[in-house]
Amino acid sequence: MEQLDRGYLFTDIGAIEVTGTEQGIVSVAFVESIDTEAACRTKAVQRCITELSQYFGGRRTRFSVPLSPEGTEFRLLVWKALKKVPFGRTASYSKIARVIGHPRSAHAVGGAVGHNPIAIIIPCHRVIGSDGSLTGYAGGLDRKRWLLEHEQRVLAARG
Repeated sequence: MEQLDRGYLFTDIGAIEVTGTEQGIVSVAFVESIDTEAACRTKAVQRCITELSQYFGGRRTRFSVPLSPEGTEFRLLVWKALKKVPFGRTASYSKIARVIGHPRSAHAVGGAVGHNPIAIIIPCHRVIGSDGSLTGYAGGLDRKRWLLEHEQRVLAARG
């Protein structure tokens, strides 16, 4: 396996660790501590940090950095569907299940969403309960709420 590179972005809602190779990003996650030896040498990791910084600054609504998530065929299918949920919008687990052609798999979709290795870029924060409630988020519900509100603020500012 190709050597993993790491870099960090410090945001209003905590430190984000970006892990990847020259081929693409394998992980974007909120972390409590950082690796002070992280190199941040690869173009993919550098570009991802730049794009995330632009997202948090309200200047980016879509990501173009190459991704290399690892998961089962079902999880990859769910994550691909998540990338189609528009900036500032939300979708329910059951809607994602219908979109991927597995209408009775909302619970399994929830499992796949919960194992998303690339937060924000694969926007699992945009998935909510069928009743509109905020449901689990690996980064914490406060961060999920902040991300959803941030996207609404950006859209409102753009008119």
